[in-house]
Amino acid sequence: MVDAVNKRVEAIALPVLEELGLELVEVQYRREQSGWVLRLIIDKQDGVSLEDCATVSRELSQLLDIEDFIEQAYNLEVSSPGLDRPLKSMADFQRFTGSKTKIKTIEPIAGERVFIGRIQQAAGETIILEVDGKQVTIPFPQVAKARLEIEF
Repeated sequence: MVDAVNKRVEAIALPVLEELGLELVEVQYRREQSGWVLRLIIDKQDGVSLEDCATVSRELSQLLDIEDFIEQAYNLEVSSPGLDRPLKSMADFQRFTGSKTKIKTIEPIAGERVFIGRIQQAAGETIILEVDGKQVTIPFPQVAKARLEIEF
């Protein structure tokens, strides 16, 4: 059920976001302490403003009310990805070349599954990280989870 809701919300949200010059980073539909939450994480090149979030929330709320396919009552939240933005696509890795990131892989690579380093290159289906002065090649299909690391 959760995957079906996420996919349908994504299909509804993408045209709205595209029209506004925004990208969809992630859709999360899940039960939390306060009840069901439908959370959209959005981004754009220069960063997301509060007005961007409010606009998407208004427009998407209307479309979701019309479609009316989510059975449970839920709270709609629209937010920016924050400093530890998830990286979901090769385009994300390309966009953030030079940035510090944390990647968890599906299977071990050179005996490790967690890598923290700078993205040196992202091309085709390959990500090259510099980890402790060494280059590590990670095939994109092996990425289980990736996020930018906060640097102080």
